[in-house]
Amino acid sequence: MSNLLPMLFLALLFLSTIPQKSDGEFEQWCIADEQTPDEELQLALDWACGRGGADCSKIQVNQPCYLPNTVRDHASYAFNNYFQKFKHKGGSCYFKSAALITELDPSHNSCTYEFVP
Repeated sequence: MSNLLPMLFLALLFLSTIPQKSDGEFEQWCIADEQTPDEELQLALDWACGRGGADCSKIQVNQPCYLPNTVRDHASYAFNNYFQKFKHKGGSCYFKSAALITELDPSHNSCTYEFVP
């Protein structure tokens, strides 16, 4: 029982650092799963930027989310754009198991990942 208290404290401390919306709902972003091979990510990225309807203009050359120029980073941006755009219309963060939800903002440098409440 004495080992449980420090672990509970750490869990509560972690949860208190996750940004929350005013109504208590956690902010969520959709990113590429690190365990998914690049080939699968590329297929899902192509779908998201094509038939999926994601706005992938910011991952083009000389745009704010082009760097780092990796399939994983570009897929994360595209997955999140799709998810934020369509989550209230039945869209999900699945991409054939290539993506997952995070509550940590994946934005970096000049690349801002959108969040839609």
